Amino acid sequence: MAATTTTSLGGPTGGGDDRVLATAQQILKSLKAPKEDREDMLLIFSTFDNRLSGITDLINGDDSKSSDDADVDDEDLDRFDAAEKVILVDASIYTEPSRQSTSLFDPPNDPVEYFTAVDEIIQWMEHFTIAPPHQSAGKTGQIILDRAENAIQLAMSRLEDELRHVLICNTVPPDSVSRCSTNRRNSLSFSVHDGVIDDNSSSFGDVSDPGSHRFHERGVSLGDDLFVDLVRPESIMNLKDIIDRMVRSGYERECLQVYSSVRRDALVECLAILGVEKMSIEEVQKVEWKSLDEKMKNWVQAVKAVFGVLLSGEKRLCDSLFGDLDDLKEICFNETAKGCVMMLLNFGEAVAICKRSPEKLFRILDMYEALRDRLPDLEDMVTDEFVITEAKGVLRGLGEAAKGTFSEFESCIRNETSRKPVLTGDVHPLLRYVMNYLKLLVDYGDAMDSLLQISEEALYRFENDLGGDGSQLEALSPLGRQILLLMSELEYNLDEKSKLYEDSALQQVFLMNNLHYLVRKVKDSDLRGLLGDDWVRKRRGQVRQYATAYLRASWSKALSCLKDEGIGSSSNNASRVALKERFKNFNACFEEIYRAQTAWKVPDDQLREEMRINISEKVIPAYRSFMGRFSGQLEGRHAGKYIKYIPEDLETYLLDLFEGSPAVLHHIKRKS
Repeated sequence: MAATTTTSLGGPTGGGDDRVLATAQQILKSLKAPKEDREDMLLIFSTFDNRLSGITDLINGDDSKSSDDADVDDEDLDRFDAAEKVILVDASIYTEPSRQSTSLFDPPNDPVEYFTAVDEIIQWMEHFTIAPPHQSAGKTGQIILDRAENAIQLAMSRLEDELRHVLICNTVPPDSVSRCSTNRRNSLSFSVHDGVIDDNSSSFGDVSDPGSHRFHERGVSLGDDLFVDLVRPESIMNLKDIIDRMVRSGYERECLQVYSSVRRDALVECLAILGVEKMSIEEVQKVEWKSLDEKMKNWVQAVKAVFGVLLSGEKRLCDSLFGDLDDLKEICFNETAKGCVMMLLNFGEAVAICKRSPEKLFRILDMYEALRDRLPDLEDMVTDEFVITEAKGVLRGLGEAAKGTFSEFESCIRNETSRKPVLTGDVHPLLRYVMNYLKLLVDYGDAMDSLLQISEEALYRFENDLGGDGSQLEALSPLGRQILLLMSELEYNLDEKSKLYEDSALQQVFLMNNLHYLVRKVKDSDLRGLLGDDWVRKRRGQVRQYATAYLRASWSKALSCLKDEGIGSSSNNASRVALKERFKNFNACFEEIYRAQTAWKVPDDQLREEMRINISEKVIPAYRSFMGRFSGQLEGRHAGKYIKYIPEDLETYLLDLFEGSPAVLHHIKRKS
């Protein structure tokens, strides 16, 4: 024991005089002699070394129960020596260049022994903090204090490295990104207790084919009951043991720096797995739309995952490790979360100030809603006012970007003035684009209602230029009002485009097709709830009016050939000539209609069938009646030259109308 103590006292922290005095005192204690004998022995020592001339201080200091050294008995000092030795031996092995360092928790190390040693040194430090060494007896106490500080410094350096090592080795890594078909699905799987983070989103579809594509699909929402283990549960006690000793030793700052640094890097790695990378505003603004769309989609899922799952996991981890150390765990969590939160917010800010174009609206709204919905969670967890202020600023910026992008969309509709008509009278691409756009926009009703307001200029145009009723707007939501304005703009635009057709019948078919498409899109979606049944009924009536106008414009001339006026009941030459001319004119009208209108298109099956029925009900009875009354006057070898069709032939030929495939003349089989 004496050898050990002497070696310890000879450490680098003590001066020569102090070591001599401490050695002498230790010898006295080990002898356990009476005070008088000790005085005699110390007087003998002093004759060998004049540094012991003040030896009575040692005797008085050892016997004084009022000094701090009075509590340092042999058993206490033995424990101190043993604890110091554990720390010094570990430090010498741990710092040896030729030896591979091992964790305290790996064999052959004994963490219980090490932590017990650290606790012993901490107790000595706490003792001296409460009762500093007295000047009269403080040399021995000061030596022990110096040794304790040296041991603590070595131990804390070791525990600092150990904290970093245990955190890194026990961080649960996210699973790698998996791909399914052409759809990218991001999957974070830590130790997931309930639920899956999943994303199955696609970009804008081809608006020319409304039946098989959609503009945009929204990401999967994360359940509130999803939580994850961010570090392996079996490491929690080890981490708590380390953190507790560092905090008790006054190394809170070092503990915070190591912990927040490792966990911050882990969260940034999670962002990388989720497809979010650190980018400057300039870099974001240079990204092509297809790539930016993917990054925005990833950002939405990352906000849901980080704010809704990962940060709450970090908060639970901090609470578990730091316990009642409220101030420390608050600072630690804020520092841990700040890095990844600011990465997300910086990207959101960059998107908010990017050049605006209609195709970006839905992704911007996705970002707006994701941040809006998760901001309360962030406020509940993060107490850093700077971070919260930045988050609210980004949310406002995304809201302004959404409003500006929607205004850009409205402007595109108003200013779309292409002069190229759709040759078949089919639904105009502009209408397909707008209606698919608006159908999707309804899904964002809550967000849009909070962002939109009608300008006085728009209201004036609605009431004066577009013939709208301002009272209609009062009962609608903000988004409903904007959509009604857009519909009015769209109808006005389509009416202007119909004037590009020289054929009035084709003009009516174009208007009928487009308004019917518009009504069907509204009726079969949530747009109906916004615009109301009265709006739908009114437009259905207009569709019927266009169909009637088509019949009048297209078939009036043919039907006029089947009237009795100008044809007598006799079979004289004048009557037969007039009758031949009527049949001839009807044939010419029908064949011209057939050639033209087989190239026209009515894309809706039901509407196309209704159109054929309406034509048949008008034409076939009239033709059958006319033919029944007058065909007898043209009997003979040349009758087939004029009566080319029977009613059943006409019914068959009418089935070819509005298919969008021009018919060749030989498709009509003349009756012999």
